Amino acid sequence: MPELPEVDALGAFLRERTTSRVVVAAHVAQIGALKTFAPPLDDVVGRGVVGVERHGKWLAIGLGPRGEIDPTDAELHLVLHLAKAGWLRWRESMVPASTPKGRPMGRSAGPLALRVWFDDDSGFDLTEAGTRKRLAVHLVTDVASIPPIATLGFDPVTAMTPQALGEALRRRNQQIKGALRDQSLVAGIGNAYSDEILHAAKMSPFALTSSLSDDDVARLAVATTGILGFAVAQATGKPAAELKDAKRRGMAVHGRAGQFCPVCGDVVREVSFSDRSLQYCATCQTGGTPLADRRMSRLLR
Repeated sequence: MPELPEVDALGAFLRERTTSRVVVAAHVAQIGALKTFAPPLDDVVGRGVVGVERHGKWLAIGLGPRGEIDPTDAELHLVLHLAKAGWLRWRESMVPASTPKGRPMGRSAGPLALRVWFDDDSGFDLTEAGTRKRLAVHLVTDVASIPPIATLGFDPVTAMTPQALGEALRRRNQQIKGALRDQSLVAGIGNAYSDEILHAAKMSPFALTSSLSDDDVARLAVATTGILGFAVAQATGKPAAELKDAKRRGMAVHGRAGQFCPVCGDVVREVSFSDRSLQYCATCQTGGTPLADRRMSRLLR
């Protein structure tokens, strides 16, 4: 799943290539991906890109008003959420908009959800692999009208302090792994970076937020800033096609079950759930005690 660093880099990538470009066509290939119907998607045509902003793991492409067509026209925002298996694929040269719009572009195109064309023949595809379709596209006049964005917690890159993190985590008692992934508490962190943050902070993923001391929260804040800051720096300037591999290379424990922890040399372990898994180092994070896999027995804290 693309998380804050990758989405931030995608936003910068789009901002550099699309600002002042005019949308000449847009097509939804998976109708379920389009979550809004007023204004209609065709209203993006003829609008120039005025900016690209990140909101947690969401991207909002600002589209200026078409003043010459309608003086009362308002700015629109094409808002994208890539969900678990979505991705943005940039094309310097798109097939003409007059061709069948749902036609794949090469073997790596993946199942097409949305295609957008610009006036310099460039454009992008949104694709989503797998059978569980969760990618979301909204066209709105106000980004805050989208409930998941309106309820986002604080941004851990721009607004991280031990106080902000402590206030968020203490809103309810839950496992720290889940709290870091809760978008209403902290915006932009998902499964991968929560594993990395907890490894850097030397905390069990199943420690309860109510058990955290002020020193624990401060340590977690430092780890969050360090992990995300490094990941953002590594992703910055990379083209969209390289971001996934860059993310994998930067992981210390996530996705590395059975390999050796780069800090202590212990074997990285895994706990699996129905639709995801987490990875951790027992020596670094749980005092050497392995956590029981939830599929087999109760968790050991």
